Amino acid sequence: MFGLDEAIANLSTGGSVLVVILIAALLGLRHATDPDHIAAVSSLVASGEERAGRAAARLGAFWGLGHALTLVLFGLPIVLFQQYLPERLQQGAETAVAALIVFLAIRLFVRWRHGYFNLHPHVHEHEHHRHSVRTPLGAFGIGLVHGTGGSAGVCVLILAAIPSTSVACAALIVLALFTAVSMTIVTTGFGLTLSSSAVAGAFNRIAPVLALSSLAFGLWYALGVWGIIAYPL
Repeated sequence: MFGLDEAIANLSTGGSVLVVILIAALLGLRHATDPDHIAAVSSLVASGEERAGRAAARLGAFWGLGHALTLVLFGLPIVLFQQYLPERLQQGAETAVAALIVFLAIRLFVRWRHGYFNLHPHVHEHEHHRHSVRTPLGAFGIGLVHGTGGSAGVCVLILAAIPSTSVACAALIVLALFTAVSMTIVTTGFGLTLSSSAVAGAFNRIAPVLALSSLAFGLWYALGVWGIIAYPL
């Protein structure tokens, strides 16, 4: 993001294997703060009962695991064989990420318009069983999509430049694992913030702002993917 990954990676120049692994962990920890992840998680967590810290952490963990899985599956061919996804396929993956962000934003906005956040808790619990997007499996699926595109590709390209293939593979796995850790931390923090007494009382006014902000970012991301506007990485 904005050259930060490259700056972190440069710290490992000429370093030992341990230094390279530590840098991969730092890249993973930083990765969850990318705008596309923040836009997705804000809409995902804000949409329902997952604003509670423990529930948000569970969603974040499964989201991170899905992201880590595809990051490794798509990253290994690059690290091992310098084999990259065809440009059109990569563009399709990035478009899927943008579409996911837009979907989650619209879903949050629709639920706000229908008065969901003014309902009583027992109604929330009933609704929870009818929306699989907010289940751990749904969050895992969202992570799978996110891992195929987004700024994760920049991190993989950085690791692919490591001379030792074995070290590069180890660094990729560390990157993926710490990405999952950071996504869990970010999602938990976001959930705790939204469920705090100071924010919860005003959430009905905050929800449309989050939804429209994520929607605007998702549309901007899509336009950037297709080269219509510049998207800084």
